[in-house]
Amino acid sequence: MADLRPILLVEDNPRDLELTLAALAKCQLANEIVVARDGAEALDYLYRRGQHAARPPGDPAVVLLDLKLPKVDGLQVLEKVKTDSEQRQIPVVMLTSSREERDLLRSYELGVNAFVVKPVDFNAFFEAIQDLGMFWAILNEPPPGGRANA
Repeated sequence: MADLRPILLVEDNPRDLELTLAALAKCQLANEIVVARDGAEALDYLYRRGQHAARPPGDPAVVLLDLKLPKVDGLQVLEKVKTDSEQRQIPVVMLTSSREERDLLRSYELGVNAFVVKPVDFNAFFEAIQDLGMFWAILNEPPPGGRANA
C-alpha cells in the first residue's frame, strides 16, 4: 500500500475552510489534512521552517491553494514551489473564487496542475472538493523517484 501523505490545504476564509474540511472528511480519506491560513505558513510547511521545522520529511500528496491569501499570495507560493527543483513535482491545485482570466493564465504559466473555481452553490462546492480529494490523494500516481517519502 502506498504511503499516505498529507494534503496541504491553504485557505484563509473560515467558511471555505470549514466546508472544504467537511467535504474531505466525508470522503473518508486516511490522509492527514494540514491547514495553512496564509501563503507564508504554507511555505514554512513545505520547506520545514518555523512552526513546521520539526515535521517529518516528505512532500504532501497535493497542495490545495487559495489564490487570494494574506502575507504571501497563492501565485507567489505557486511560483516558489514550481521554480524549486526539489519541490516542483508536488501537485498544486489552485482552488479559488477568482474567475479572472489573468489569474488562470498566470497560474498555468507558473505550472499549476489544476485550476478549480469554487462553485457558489454549497452542494456543488462540496462535490468538487470530494472529487479533488479522491483524485489527488488516492488516484493520482506521483512520479517515480520523487521526494514523496524522502
